[in-house]
Amino acid sequence: MYLNHNIENDLIINVEENFQRQQLIQQLKQRFMTFGYDEIYTPTFEAYDLYSKMNGTVNHHEMIKTIDNTGQVLVLRPDITIPITQKIALHNKTLQKDLRYFYILDVFRQAAETNKHRESTQAGVEYFGNPSPEADGEIITLAIQILQDLNIPHFKIEIGHAGFFKQLVKEMNLKQQELNLLKSSIQAKNVPEMEQLLKALSIDPTLQKIVASLPFLYGKPIEVLKKANELPLSETLRATLKNITAIFNVLDAYDVGENIVIDFSLINHMDYYSDIIFQGFIDKIGKPVLMGGRYDRLADQFSANIPAIGFAFDIDLLMTGIPTDNFLIKRKIDVLVYYEKKLEKESLAIANNLRKSNYTVVTYPVDVNQTRVPKALSVLQIKEDKWVLEMNKKQMFCSSIEEIIALLENRES
Repeated sequence: MYLNHNIENDLIINVEENFQRQQLIQQLKQRFMTFGYDEIYTPTFEAYDLYSKMNGTVNHHEMIKTIDNTGQVLVLRPDITIPITQKIALHNKTLQKDLRYFYILDVFRQAAETNKHRESTQAGVEYFGNPSPEADGEIITLAIQILQDLNIPHFKIEIGHAGFFKQLVKEMNLKQQELNLLKSSIQAKNVPEMEQLLKALSIDPTLQKIVASLPFLYGKPIEVLKKANELPLSETLRATLKNITAIFNVLDAYDVGENIVIDFSLINHMDYYSDIIFQGFIDKIGKPVLMGGRYDRLADQFSANIPAIGFAFDIDLLMTGIPTDNFLIKRKIDVLVYYEKKLEKESLAIANNLRKSNYTVVTYPVDVNQTRVPKALSVLQIKEDKWVLEMNKKQMFCSSIEEIIALLENRES
C-alpha cells in the first residue's frame, strides 16, 4: 500500500505535533504536582440536567447533546469545573481541609448558531476550601510559572474582579436588557457608547462616575489600584478593592508582579465567578490561552458551602504560541538492531533488554530494504561471530548486553 506524498507529509507532521503535545502535557502535570495538586477525572458524558438547571454556566445552545438507550439526554463534557464541584459537594457540605486537583481533559462545544463542533483539551487546576488572598495568589503564580517553564518570552495576566462589577450592578438596579448593553460596551471598551448609555439610564451620578471609569482602570497594578482608590466607592466596593490589593501583594511576594496588569473592565461570560477573575495572553494569539477565577458560590447550587478557585489552559492555543525550539527532547530512535535471520531469537531478546532499560529500539533483518529503515543514534549489527555497535561514527565490538548498555550510557553522559 502506497501513501500519497502529501498525506504522508501530513501524517509525519501529525506525529511530530502529537509528540510535542505529549511533552507539553507531561511538563504541565509535573508543574501541577510540584504545587501539591493530584490528578482528577470526570466522565466524557454528563447528564444534560447537570447544566440545564444551573444559572450562569455553559450556554445551553453550545452543548453537544445525545440520547442514551434509556431515553436520558446526555451532553459531551462542555465544562470541567462544574462536575468536579458537584462530586465534591455530594460528599462534603463544607470542607475541613484544602483539596487541590488538576486535570487534563477534552471539552466539547458547538459554536452558537452554526453546525461547527469544537473539541479542545484543557489543562487546569481547582483549589477547594481556601478563600484567602494567599490561595488566589498561589493559583495565579502557578499559571505564571507554567508560562515561564515554557520559555514564552512575552505574556501578561489580566486580573479583574467579578464581585466588583456585580456589586455595581446591584447598586444600579438595571433591567436585564440594560445590563447586557452595558456589559457589552464595557467589555469592548467602547467609551462613547457606554457614555451615551449611562446618560440614558437613571443611575446615581456617583455610580455613573465609577462605571465610566472602568475602561480606564487598566494597566500596572500599583497605578490602577491608586486610581481606583480615589473613586467614591461604597464600603462593599472598597472591601473588594482591598481584596484585589491583598492578592497583588501576594503576587509581588512571589516576585511575579511584573507579569500582571489589572483590568476592572474584565467581565467573564461564566457568571458563576464570584471574586477574582483572570486571563492570560501570549504573543500572536488573539484569544486568551488561560482563563480562571474564584467561584465561591458555585457549590451553593449543590447545597454545599465550599469556596474554590481554579483556571484552565487551552492546550491547542498554547501549543501554537510555544517557541518551536522549546521542545528540546526530539522524537528519536536510540538503537537500530540489524541481525542475521538465523540469530533472530537471540537478537530480539537483546532488543527487548535494551527496551527494558528505556531505550527506543527498532529491529530489522540485515537484508531489509534500506528505504524502510529509520535513522537511529546508534546501530547494532548482530552476526554469528561478532556484535558491532556503531556510535558517534565509531565501531565497537561487544560481547554482552551489559557492555552495550554501558557504552550507550557513556554516549549520553
